Amino acid sequence: MAETRRRLRSSTVVLGGMGVLAAALTSCGSEPDRRCVDRDSYDTLNGYRIVADKNCKSSGSARKGGRKTGATRVDADWYYDADVSGTWATSGTFSRDEAVDRGGFGCSGSGSGGG
Repeated sequence: MAETRRRLRSSTVVLGGMGVLAAALTSCGSEPDRRCVDRDSYDTLNGYRIVADKNCKSSGSARKGGRKTGATRVDADWYYDADVSGTWATSGTFSRDEAVDRGGFGCSGSGSGGG
């Protein structure tokens, strides 16, 4: 009896390989989870109070300064990779670069030196 052997088509191999490559690239280069928080609201038990995204500017990780909303000034900034519980966020970072360096599938984690 002749041995029957299944051959993978080259298109199947190429598409499968591209899927793995895409997953590696997007998980390493994608924007980390972020929440807009009031830096002045820190509570030792709860962390930072989450405020509306409109209080944070959409780009960069540098401190933006306060924005006046109604009669209250909110010192809002993006807080990355936080644990969120209701309207509070804790255990995150204000540094986007640090959040990205925490890594994911395909990331080396050696992107920046300490200092």
